[in-house]
Amino acid sequence: MIVYFAHQEQHGAQGMTTVTITFAGFIGFLGRGAAPRELECLMAVASGMTSKEAARDLGISSGAIDKRLLALTTKLGVTRRAALVAEAFKRGLISPAAVLAILLVAHGAIVSEPMTKVRRSGGSESKIESRIAARRVEASLAA
Repeated sequence: MIVYFAHQEQHGAQGMTTVTITFAGFIGFLGRGAAPRELECLMAVASGMTSKEAARDLGISSGAIDKRLLALTTKLGVTRRAALVAEAFKRGLISPAAVLAILLVAHGAIVSEPMTKVRRSGGSESKIESRIAARRVEASLAA
């Protein structure tokens, strides 16, 4: 599934709109030198898909995938797919969509708020676990 997203940022007196594409676990940024279809193909390759797998997911032929990747390798001045992905990361064309999830998990591991700590006594030693408390609200209808 491909998701297009427009995000408006305020820089000085004028606003700047950033349009992104989310596909195959990556976020691609439009307006940085790559066409939308080229970005989709690049993100598919970055996720480890073959041309045939990417073609199936994008609904085009594998030859079209190879042509889009060739156009992008020419634009970025590289000759191999691995170099293409590395250069795309370096230029900020794509980034992993999982970065936000990793930040949230890392924050949860580092945080020392007392509300997330659960104390348990386990025999001779005391154990402290960190967990997020889930509040469950159940509604029952009285007839």
